[in-house]
Amino acid sequence: MQEINVLDKTFTLYISEADIEVSVKKIAGAINTDYEGKQPLFIAILNGSFMFAAELFKWLTIPAEISFIKLASYKGTTSSGHVITSIGLDAEIKDRHVIILEDILDTGKTLHSFLPQLYNMSPASLKIAALLHKPDATIYDVPLHYNGINIPDKFVVGFGLDYNGYGRNLPAIYQLKE
Repeated sequence: MQEINVLDKTFTLYISEADIEVSVKKIAGAINTDYEGKQPLFIAILNGSFMFAAELFKWLTIPAEISFIKLASYKGTTSSGHVITSIGLDAEIKDRHVIILEDILDTGKTLHSFLPQLYNMSPASLKIAALLHKPDATIYDVPLHYNGINIPDKFVVGFGLDYNGYGRNLPAIYQLKE
C-alpha cells in the first residue's frame, strides 16, 4: 500500500487518480444532461474544490461560467465549528441556475451557513455537487444533488484537500493512517 507523509502525519492511498476521474466524469455527465439548453453558473468553494472544479470543467459540454468563493471551517484535521468567509461572491446569481462545487461534504456546517445567503439572492435554481461525502459525519441537512464518492468519517488529503495547507497538489486522495 502506498504511503506518503504530509507534515507530521502519514497517509495511505485511498482513492486513485483513475477512480477520481471516473467519479468526476459521472457528475459531469449528469450535469450535462440536467442543464442541457441552460447556462449554469458554478460557484467553487475555495481552497479545496479548485482541482475538482478544474477536472469537472474538462468534461462539461454545456456553456457554463465559474466563480469562486473562499469559505473555511477546518483547522488541522478537525472542523473548527466556525465558518470563515474570506473572499466574497462577485457574480450576479439572480435568476441564474447555480451549482455549488465542494471538494467534500463533511458535517455540512459550511454550506448550511452559506446557503441562506445564496437563496436570498434569488437564483433560478441552486444545486450542490461534491466530489466526496462523509454521510456518517453529516450533521446539517444539506441537499446534495451530485455526489461523487461516499467515504467513511476519516481525514483525507489530496486532489485539493489539505492538512494545514499541504497535500492539495496530490493527484490522488490519501487517508490518514491510524
